[in-house]
Amino acid sequence: MLVACCAALPSMADDSIVLFPGNGARDVNPDTQLSLTFPYDDELGDKGCICIYDVKTRRLVDKLDISIPPGPTQPQPRNPEAIYTPVPYDYSQAHVTNRTTKAGTPSGAAARAADIGRYQLSIIGGFSDGFHFYPVMIRGRKALIQLHHNLLEYGHDYAVTIDRGVFKNFKGISNRRTWTFSTKQAPPPATQRLLTVAADGSGDFSTVQGALDFIPDHVASNNDRYTVRVMNGDYEELVYFRNKSHVTIEGQSRDGVLIHYPNNEVFNPHPADIKTNELRGTFPSRRAAFAVDNCTDMVLRNLTLKTDCQGQAEGLLINGERNFLDNVRIVGSGDALQTNGSAYYHNCVIEGGGDTVLGRGPAYFNHCTLVSWGAFMWIRNTEENHGNIFVNCTFRGLGPDAVLARLPDNKGKNYPHAEAVLLNCTLDHIPAVGWGPVDDSARSATLLEFNSLDTEGRPVDMTSRHPVARQLHPLRDAKTIADYYDSRFVLGYSMEDLK
Repeated sequence: MLVACCAALPSMADDSIVLFPGNGARDVNPDTQLSLTFPYDDELGDKGCICIYDVKTRRLVDKLDISIPPGPTQPQPRNPEAIYTPVPYDYSQAHVTNRTTKAGTPSGAAARAADIGRYQLSIIGGFSDGFHFYPVMIRGRKALIQLHHNLLEYGHDYAVTIDRGVFKNFKGISNRRTWTFSTKQAPPPATQRLLTVAADGSGDFSTVQGALDFIPDHVASNNDRYTVRVMNGDYEELVYFRNKSHVTIEGQSRDGVLIHYPNNEVFNPHPADIKTNELRGTFPSRRAAFAVDNCTDMVLRNLTLKTDCQGQAEGLLINGERNFLDNVRIVGSGDALQTNGSAYYHNCVIEGGGDTVLGRGPAYFNHCTLVSWGAFMWIRNTEENHGNIFVNCTFRGLGPDAVLARLPDNKGKNYPHAEAVLLNCTLDHIPAVGWGPVDDSARSATLLEFNSLDTEGRPVDMTSRHPVARQLHPLRDAKTIADYYDSRFVLGYSMEDLK
């Protein structure tokens, strides 16, 4: 039960403050983010609430208490007793939202988190454990307000109040007639398969998350595929969705559609008692800006996905099978891209700080560009599937440690079946050793190169390559080269199968 905390204060009198949605606005998407644009610089305060009321019933619909910190700022203590979930993570639970379930309700084998109530928490994408989030973010002179997800409904009138203290200079809004808006009468029809997302509210949805929440789980076939058309704009939102199949998310243009959020392992850590993401079926990770979880036959095209944080912070984390990314830019810190399950990457740009591509694979990269300060890969596939295969790709190193891949012992564990293969790739500022460190426990790994070239198109000098890496010969290894060129050999499908 929400408890009203918005005290009676003087109403907003400065008409130069721009509200979004505007006062009296109609046909507003229920997933809208709110904002105020000030004619002066302002800062976020440390007390007070932002409240949303249903105008007709006067019921308090949502409350953002600014005195509650958004999330942790220090890593949680290591727990040597933490285990991987003893049974595969259960995705079959009914779809839950903030309207039906208390954020922080544990799922899988996780115990109830000890910090419930200490930080902001919202259920996103049906994940009942919830995500820490920023209720207000100041961007220049604009204050972006993120409500708890899925609390606004179609066909309702809402009023916004803001306490004194939420902002340092702005005195707040107490009169419930000062900022009101009405949502659309109904969602798109159930038969509509093309959905538009526009940050200015002109589409079917205002956020990517809102569109994904609308689409039913496990669409049966490609004949019923949904397409989410994202118009050019800045989408500062944490996106997480699960159990989707046969959905295309297509931006108007790669550089024009920016989906980003300040998230990382510190801000949204895995449960203290449960390890995550190392093995199939383990507890979902919450540290990526954009997460595709337990999804199949997805297409992501013409988008930029970015984390705004440093540390273990992927721009994209994807778990599933038969997923296809085309002309997507992925920007992260450590582990810019985590790719688990079969995925095809075409004409993508992946930028990170080190271990830039992490995951269990199999992953097939065709005409992609990878940029990294440290190691481009830490491959973790088992003997069950292939690892990372790169065909006609470019690797651009930004620092002296930008080796192609490393396989150090990881707390006593390594990946002896790890596989990385480069065919006809261009290497720019890659150390002469190429690979490493590769500890003894991973010397059985498959690290292969064929026809690696420098930026002038000349063969790369291989005389100093790490001894575990092997150079393929065009005649003796012709079959091996031909196999790895074929994405069906790596993934079990080709790009043509995904169209």
